[in-house]
Amino acid sequence: MYDTILLPTDGSAGIELVVEHAGELARVHDATVRALYVVDATTFTGLPMETTWEGVRQVLESEGETALEVVERLAPDDVTVGTETVEGTPSTEIVRYTREQPVDVVVMGTHGRGGIDRLLLGSVAERVVRKSAVPVVTVPVSERATDSEAVVEADADPAAGVERS
Repeated sequence: MYDTILLPTDGSAGIELVVEHAGELARVHDATVRALYVVDATTFTGLPMETTWEGVRQVLESEGETALEVVERLAPDDVTVGTETVEGTPSTEIVRYTREQPVDVVVMGTHGRGGIDRLLLGSVAERVVRKSAVPVVTVPVSERATDSEAVVEADADPAAGVERS
């Protein structure tokens, strides 16, 4: 059913559960995982004018390389993981990727923000669920988590929670 699983990452806490879920789904379907990092330059719009774009770009790309390396390291040894970095707005680029690349399902974390944070910051996962060309599995994670024991566990069944758009 699934040949390619897209796993977007921003390098935040809780990625362990997302990689674990994607890895199990990949095993069940003998699929490949594509880890995607979106260089989001809009997060640095408040930097002083003397900050060069090249310096900012290097920092962002370095963060992306680290985030992708973490996914590769955490993935099960018997699962093939490819990595890619793109530039733009995260939700837009993830959705674009699902439309332009051979992706069968997206597995991504959701931080579970509520109230004013969600209103002001929005939810990348929510926008991807609404606009994705393929099913999206969201794995609840906590920003304060430092290990998988402190994170709310996702459903143990890798096929559970798949939403169709």
